[in-house]
Amino acid sequence: MLFVVAVTGASGSIYARRLLEELKRGGHETLLLVSDEAKNVMNQENEDLRRFEELATRSFSSHDLDSPTSSGSVKTAGMIIVPCSMKTVSSIAHGLSGNAITRAADVTLKEHRPLIIVPRETPLNTIQLRNLLHVAEAGAIVLPAMPAFYTNPKSIDDMVDFIVGRILDLVNVPHHLFRRWGETA
Repeated sequence: MLFVVAVTGASGSIYARRLLEELKRGGHETLLLVSDEAKNVMNQENEDLRRFEELATRSFSSHDLDSPTSSGSVKTAGMIIVPCSMKTVSSIAHGLSGNAITRAADVTLKEHRPLIIVPRETPLNTIQLRNLLHVAEAGAIVLPAMPAFYTNPKSIDDMVDFIVGRILDLVNVPHHLFRRWGETA
Protein backbone atom coordinates (compact mmCIF):
# COMPACT_ATOMS: atom_id res chain seq x y z
CA MET A 1 0.00 0.00 0.00
CA LEU A 2 1.04 3.59 -0.63
CA PHE A 3 0.58 6.20 2.12
CA VAL A 4 1.16 9.93 2.29
CA VAL A 5 2.86 10.91 5.54
CA ALA A 6 3.12 14.59 6.42
CA VAL A 7 5.02 16.19 9.28
CA THR A 8 4.05 19.71 10.34
CA GLY A 9 5.37 22.21 12.85
CA ALA A 10 4.03 20.74 16.08
CA SER A 11 6.06 18.90 18.67
CA GLY A 12 6.13 15.14 18.29
CA SER A 13 8.13 14.30 15.18
CA ILE A 14 9.11 11.07 16.97
CA TYR A 15 5.62 9.79 16.08
CA ALA A 16 6.24 10.36 12.38
CA ARG A 17 9.64 8.69 12.46
CA ARG A 18 8.27 5.65 14.24
CA LEU A 19 5.33 5.48 11.80
CA LEU A 20 7.69 5.58 8.82
CA GLU A 21 9.79 2.82 10.40
CA GLU A 22 6.75 0.58 10.84
CA LEU A 23 5.35 1.25 7.38
CA LYS A 24 8.73 0.47 5.81
CA ARG A 25 9.10 -2.67 7.93
CA GLY A 26 5.68 -3.78 6.67
CA GLY A 27 6.72 -3.29 3.04
CA HIS A 28 4.54 -0.23 2.44
CA GLU A 29 5.52 2.73 0.29
CA THR A 30 5.38 6.29 1.59
CA LEU A 31 5.35 9.75 0.08
CA LEU A 32 6.77 12.11 2.71
CA LEU A 33 5.94 15.81 3.04
CA VAL A 34 7.72 17.92 5.67
CA SER A 35 6.89 21.57 6.35
CA ASP A 36 9.57 24.17 7.00
CA GLU A 37 8.18 24.60 10.52
CA ALA A 38 8.49 20.84 11.07
CA LYS A 39 12.16 20.98 10.15
CA ASN A 40 12.71 23.59 12.86
CA VAL A 41 10.87 21.52 15.47
CA MET A 42 12.66 18.34 14.39
CA ASN A 43 15.95 20.11 15.01
CA GLN A 44 14.79 21.10 18.51
CA GLU A 45 13.71 17.49 19.18
CA ASN A 46 17.04 16.04 17.99
CA GLU A 47 15.43 14.29 15.03
CA ASP A 48 17.40 14.00 11.79
CA LEU A 49 15.44 14.87 8.64
CA ARG A 50 17.78 12.65 6.62
CA ARG A 51 16.58 9.63 8.62
CA PHE A 52 12.96 10.45 7.72
CA GLU A 53 13.90 10.76 4.06
CA GLU A 54 15.75 7.42 4.17
CA LEU A 55 12.67 5.72 5.62
CA ALA A 56 10.30 7.20 3.03
CA THR A 57 9.99 5.85 -0.48
CA ARG A 58 10.03 9.42 -1.83
CA SER A 59 10.04 12.81 -0.15
CA PHE A 60 8.88 16.20 -1.35
CA SER A 61 9.02 19.78 -0.18
CA SER A 62 5.81 21.13 1.31
CA HIS A 63 6.15 23.84 -1.35
CA ASP A 64 6.02 21.31 -4.22
CA LEU A 65 2.44 21.53 -5.44
CA ASP A 66 3.45 19.39 -8.44
CA SER A 67 4.22 16.39 -6.23
CA PRO A 68 2.15 13.22 -6.80
CA THR A 69 0.40 13.90 -3.49
CA SER A 70 -1.46 16.79 -5.16
CA SER A 71 -3.42 14.58 -7.55
CA GLY A 72 -6.34 12.31 -6.83
CA SER A 73 -5.28 10.12 -9.75
CA VAL A 74 -2.36 8.89 -7.63
CA LYS A 75 -3.99 6.03 -5.76
CA THR A 76 -3.00 6.08 -2.10
CA ALA A 77 -4.34 4.12 0.86
CA GLY A 78 -4.64 7.34 2.84
CA MET A 79 -2.78 10.18 4.48
CA ILE A 80 -1.45 10.65 7.99
CA ILE A 81 -0.45 14.08 9.28
CA VAL A 82 1.67 13.45 12.35
CA PRO A 83 2.18 15.64 14.23
CA CYS A 84 -0.43 18.06 12.92
CA SER A 85 -0.11 21.71 13.86
CA MET A 86 -3.16 23.82 14.54
CA LYS A 87 -2.16 25.98 11.57
CA THR A 88 -2.48 22.92 9.32
CA VAL A 89 -5.77 21.88 10.96
CA SER A 90 -7.12 25.39 10.35
CA SER A 91 -6.07 25.35 6.70
CA ILE A 92 -7.70 21.97 6.10
CA ALA A 93 -10.85 22.95 7.99
CA HIS A 94 -11.29 26.00 5.78
CA GLY A 95 -10.26 24.49 2.45
CA LEU A 96 -7.02 26.42 2.13
CA SER A 97 -4.73 24.32 -0.04
CA GLY A 98 -1.77 26.68 0.00
CA ASN A 99 0.96 24.05 0.25
CA ALA A 100 1.55 20.43 -0.70
CA ILE A 101 0.45 19.17 2.72
CA THR A 102 -2.91 20.92 2.80
CA ARG A 103 -3.45 20.14 -0.90
CA ALA A 104 -2.78 16.45 -0.25
CA ALA A 105 -5.22 16.52 2.68
CA ASP A 106 -7.84 18.16 0.46
CA VAL A 107 -7.28 15.50 -2.22
CA THR A 108 -7.48 12.72 0.37
CA LEU A 109 -10.83 14.01 1.63
CA LYS A 110 -12.31 14.53 -1.84
CA GLU A 111 -11.28 11.01 -2.85
CA HIS A 112 -12.88 9.62 0.36
CA ARG A 113 -9.63 8.06 1.53
CA PRO A 114 -8.61 7.91 5.18
CA LEU A 115 -7.13 11.16 6.47
CA ILE A 116 -5.71 10.78 9.96
CA ILE A 117 -4.78 13.93 11.80
CA VAL A 118 -2.68 13.65 14.96
CA PRO A 119 -2.88 17.04 16.67
CA ARG A 120 -0.20 17.88 19.19
CA GLU A 121 -1.42 20.90 21.12
CA THR A 122 -2.61 21.39 24.66
CA PRO A 123 -4.71 22.95 25.97
CA LEU A 124 -7.08 23.60 23.08
CA ASN A 125 -9.00 26.82 22.63
CA THR A 126 -12.52 27.08 21.19
CA ILE A 127 -11.29 27.97 17.70
CA GLN A 128 -9.01 24.92 17.61
CA LEU A 129 -11.81 22.66 18.84
CA ARG A 130 -14.14 23.99 16.14
CA ASN A 131 -11.50 23.46 13.47
CA LEU A 132 -10.98 19.87 14.65
CA LEU A 133 -14.75 19.37 14.49
CA HIS A 134 -14.81 20.81 10.95
CA VAL A 135 -12.15 18.39 9.72
CA ALA A 136 -13.90 15.48 11.44
CA GLU A 137 -17.20 16.46 9.83
CA ALA A 138 -15.41 16.57 6.46
CA GLY A 139 -14.30 12.97 6.95
CA ALA A 140 -10.93 13.18 8.70
CA ILE A 141 -10.16 11.06 11.73
CA VAL A 142 -8.77 13.08 14.62
CA LEU A 143 -6.41 10.96 16.71
CA PRO A 144 -4.92 13.09 19.48
CA ALA A 145 -1.52 11.95 20.73
CA MET A 146 -2.92 10.64 24.02
CA PRO A 147 -1.29 7.34 24.99
CA ALA A 148 -3.13 4.76 27.07
CA PHE A 149 -1.73 3.71 30.40
CA TYR A 150 -3.48 0.32 30.69
CA THR A 151 -0.59 -0.97 28.56
CA ASN A 152 1.75 -0.18 31.48
CA PRO A 153 4.29 1.73 29.38
CA LYS A 154 7.85 1.50 30.63
CA SER A 155 9.33 4.16 28.34
CA ILE A 156 8.54 7.02 26.01
CA ASP A 157 9.01 4.55 23.16
CA ASP A 158 6.16 2.44 24.56
CA MET A 159 3.88 5.50 24.62
CA VAL A 160 4.92 6.44 21.08
CA ASP A 161 4.28 2.87 19.90
CA PHE A 162 0.74 3.03 21.30
CA ILE A 163 -0.11 6.11 19.22
CA VAL A 164 1.60 4.72 16.11
CA GLY A 165 -0.23 1.43 16.62
CA ARG A 166 -3.57 3.24 16.78
CA ILE A 167 -2.69 5.05 13.53
CA LEU A 168 -1.83 1.73 11.88
CA ASP A 169 -5.12 0.24 13.11
CA LEU A 170 -7.02 3.02 11.35
CA VAL A 171 -5.33 2.29 8.01
CA ASN A 172 -5.62 -1.49 8.45
CA VAL A 173 -1.90 -2.19 8.77
CA PRO A 174 -1.20 -5.14 11.11
CA HIS A 175 1.26 -4.57 13.94
CA HIS A 176 2.29 -5.75 17.40
CA LEU A 177 3.25 -2.41 18.92
CA PHE A 178 1.19 -2.60 22.10
CA ARG A 179 -0.87 -4.91 24.25
CA ARG A 180 -4.55 -4.48 23.49
CA TRP A 181 -7.18 -4.06 26.17
CA GLY A 182 -7.83 -7.41 27.82
CA GLU A 183 -4.78 -9.14 26.34
CA THR A 184 -2.34 -10.73 28.74
CA ALA A 185 1.28 -9.69 28.64
